Amino acid sequence: METMIGLICLILAANLHSGDAVDKLKLSSGHDIPVIGLGTFRLNQVEESITNALEIGYRHIDTAFFYKNEAAIGAALKKWFQKGGKRDDIFITSKLPPHANRADSVEKYLKKSLDDLDLEFVDMYLIHAPFGIKEGDNFSPAIGMNGSQIFEIADHVALWQKMEEQVTAGRAKSIGLSNFNQTQILNVYNNAKIKPSNLQVESHAYFKQTELREFCKKHSIVMTAYAPLGSPNTANELHKGTSKELPSLIGLPEIKEIAHKYNKTAAQVLLRHVVQAGIVAIPKSSNKDRQRENFDIFDFTLSEEDIEKINKLEKGEKGRFFDFLGINKELLKHPQYPISS
Repeated sequence: METMIGLICLILAANLHSGDAVDKLKLSSGHDIPVIGLGTFRLNQVEESITNALEIGYRHIDTAFFYKNEAAIGAALKKWFQKGGKRDDIFITSKLPPHANRADSVEKYLKKSLDDLDLEFVDMYLIHAPFGIKEGDNFSPAIGMNGSQIFEIADHVALWQKMEEQVTAGRAKSIGLSNFNQTQILNVYNNAKIKPSNLQVESHAYFKQTELREFCKKHSIVMTAYAPLGSPNTANELHKGTSKELPSLIGLPEIKEIAHKYNKTAAQVLLRHVVQAGIVAIPKSSNKDRQRENFDIFDFTLSEEDIEKINKLEKGEKGRFFDFLGINKELLKHPQYPISS
């Protein structure tokens, strides 16, 4: 088994040349997705951070309309293209926001994202969340009398048909889902002409989502892990003082011990653990040194023994940090809330 894992790693590493390309996974759409990308949710100094990441060798940038940073990303990409960078070498993911979760809003919001990104197409377009929010004015969610967002029921099948039209029109190369549960994914999958090729969800050593990973493999859906390092700063902010407050994965003695064994950092071990399982990872950092560190994970292979040590950190639902209730706790009552209580 270890010999096979080692062979796979050698193949992965062979595709990494002087920061020019990273290893990729084949999507059911026929396109390739780089296994390491840069997450940009709450990213600081966006334009500079994207420029640094591209110089290091990142070729996968993950964004969303909801992040409100697509114009800055577009500015960085434009400068990179002017210096000789090629569009075909870059993989850009964006997402349809929950307040656009209706069929007649898909094209409008994708075109808005493309205008901000200054691109003709995105490589992956995802439905960001399964629940619907009422739309207000100027691409913003509507706000109710109590100051909260107004929830709606999204017709996932009608929504997906419009997502498929974006592929046909050339505005998106591939399409997928984010934060959907298995039942919701199957509803789309079974009614789709173009099958969802990517599912982006929270996944890390505390919360591997093993069952969901197997489900995705069965249906030829590549999984992308957001918060692959456990997002310690955001996690503590969301759950400080509660039963979900867990020690930072990066600081755990068992992770540090494994890192020392391979002469790597704790972050590199955690990212290798994700990627070696055939999952795409999109760690976020605006620090150029940490960006480089997160990118440099293709020259070692975790042993089966060390993988099992990391697997034992699994906490199940207690390890989930992102439950959307920071948006509005009333989501718990929404019939399309994707998390089982």
